[in-house]
Amino acid sequence: MRRLSRRALIAALPMLAGPGTARAQAAASYPAVPVTLVVPFSAGGAADIAARLLVGHVRRHLPNPQGALLVENRPGASGAVGTQFVASAKPDGQTLLLARVASSAILPAIDPRTGYAWDDFTMLGLLEETPFVLCVRADSPWDSLRDLLAVLREQPGRIRFATTGTATLLDLGVRHLFATAGLPIDAALAIPFRGGGDAVAALLDGRVQFLGTNLSDALPPLRDGRLRGLAIGTHERLRILPAVPTAREAEVPGLADVTGWSAVFGPAALEDVPMRAWTIALAALRDDKSWQDGVRAAGGVPRLLGPEETRAYLRGQVALYRDLGRRLGLL
Repeated sequence: MRRLSRRALIAALPMLAGPGTARAQAAASYPAVPVTLVVPFSAGGAADIAARLLVGHVRRHLPNPQGALLVENRPGASGAVGTQFVASAKPDGQTLLLARVASSAILPAIDPRTGYAWDDFTMLGLLEETPFVLCVRADSPWDSLRDLLAVLREQPGRIRFATTGTATLLDLGVRHLFATAGLPIDAALAIPFRGGGDAVAALLDGRVQFLGTNLSDALPPLRDGRLRGLAIGTHERLRILPAVPTAREAEVPGLADVTGWSAVFGPAALEDVPMRAWTIALAALRDDKSWQDGVRAAGGVPRLLGPEETRAYLRGQVALYRDLGRRLGLL
């Protein structure tokens, strides 16, 4: 009988040991190859910040803490390009998605051309929510949201605001504000940018006059005084921005319905080993003070939900934006 070489014998050990042992070894070594976390928006925005914060902390909660986690930005089409890429990836746990409200809830809710459904993914967990904030430059003549709305009524279509696409939070949140205030949804001129970071930069250098965005995008210039917050979609004032009025104080309580969020998704039918590894790792963030402090410092609010809770949350988000799209005449 032909003898097996040492290399062949080592390769055969998992099979000789049985499928249970092989699965255990695979689980213990995950990730044995680099895992790519796809961000469907450009670098510097809320999605990118959330992804880089996550990979910096979650690796120590995975079975193989030395495994490589890579962030890859694939922006385009309001986040649809990167999201579709993950939807079409192999379900082997090597390609995951940093899901965001625009690409994973708003687009499937209001744009029938979207190439994926909201539930075409394995939902691993919600990470955090990000309040929506309306802001202007510090040298703006508008000291309050009421001042800005008055100008929009007097000069409809003249004032410019930054957006990241017609089906993103930056666009939909502002148009929701217009509708709530009794203005037409085209009360200001939308100027498109590739991501939230670019939109904030455009406000700072004067290419646009106001902006509604995720707090994490605008927090640094709000804190250092380059931007002025007119309203934030929270029920109480934030300790980190005590001077910014809440949506209710600014007389637009409906603005609190609009919020950003981040989650981790995999392709549909994700294999058992990565699914279990990520579910456990994300749950461990509940006791990870350094990650939670990082989320708060970036302008987010930690809200960790498990897979089934995340699916229910997303179902509710899709319903919310579908209804909002109808009310705004976008459907």
